[in-house]
Amino acid sequence: MIFAAKHLITLNLVAAAVALAQTPAATGGGTPSPTEIARKMGMRNVRVHDPSTIAKCGDEYYVYATGMPMFHSKDLVNWTPGPGPTAGLSMTWPAEAVPRGGRGGGGGNYWAPDVIKVKDKYFIFLSASAFGVNTSGIGAISSPTLNPDDPAYKWTDGGLVVKSETRDNFNCIDPAALCDTDGKLWLSFGSFWGGIMLIELNPETGARIAPNSPMYQLAHFDSIEASYLYKHDNYYYLFVNWGMCCRNANSTYNMRLGRSRNVTGPYLDKEGKPMATGGGTSFMDISDGPLVGFGHAGIIQVGDKFYISSHVEVNNSGAEPANAGTLSIRPLTWDVQGWPVAGQWD
Repeated sequence: MIFAAKHLITLNLVAAAVALAQTPAATGGGTPSPTEIARKMGMRNVRVHDPSTIAKCGDEYYVYATGMPMFHSKDLVNWTPGPGPTAGLSMTWPAEAVPRGGRGGGGGNYWAPDVIKVKDKYFIFLSASAFGVNTSGIGAISSPTLNPDDPAYKWTDGGLVVKSETRDNFNCIDPAALCDTDGKLWLSFGSFWGGIMLIELNPETGARIAPNSPMYQLAHFDSIEASYLYKHDNYYYLFVNWGMCCRNANSTYNMRLGRSRNVTGPYLDKEGKPMATGGGTSFMDISDGPLVGFGHAGIIQVGDKFYISSHVEVNNSGAEPANAGTLSIRPLTWDVQGWPVAGQWD
């Protein structure tokens, strides 16, 4: 995400939704209240921006976000903050990627992490950037467990995975990892510039499979970022965001979607238009009412049920910080054509 969150604090969702969203309460068959909308949209009492995919470790679920907080839960409803994985961890790759520091570089304010389990370890991919330019980098850290109370808990710096400079037509932020059914590990990333890119990683180390390995362009649009790849049945699904976030009522963030038979593409929307040339079917887009800006998709399967996570902003016309996203977790189903459908809670 090109605009980093500044205030990662716990949100009293019900009070905030009622106070900030200027929508009257429901009476009979009238307009749903902000509280009811928040409940249906699965908003949790967690203030995050750019949330990672939710990962399970033991009997708990974990999520990370810009600024590198950690929250954990046993039921996907009630979340508790815990120690961030980068606290006290010395890493050299941010200075290598962003020599002059900047937001995300040197100061520890890392952006848009993603977490994934590969074999017997967990990787977190996270980004640092000089902000507003594509002098950026993505690094990796790993641990045998996500549970800070486990004696084996220890994050290790895996170094720089990929970086971009002003001479490049891509931007190395917003990483999202996919472990394929054949064991291959992939990383999509990108924000503005040339769009969403994909590289293959070494599943043992999290490093790029080779320094000069192919880089594939998956999607492009003038304002595109926050990619996420998910494989379901015989398709790979690519979720992205268009527009601008973090602007309260003026946020234009909206999620788009396409799919492919191959992880490297081409990804086509429902109309058959390639995402590499501006295609993308609208998905989870709310642009009016009390909520705006669903962003940074992630899918977790629990038994035979699927859930989609993201952040969402409260449309409050400036009453809250402009980057105050809240975690949302919604039920997800698949239609007869195999496309994902985001649901609401009853």
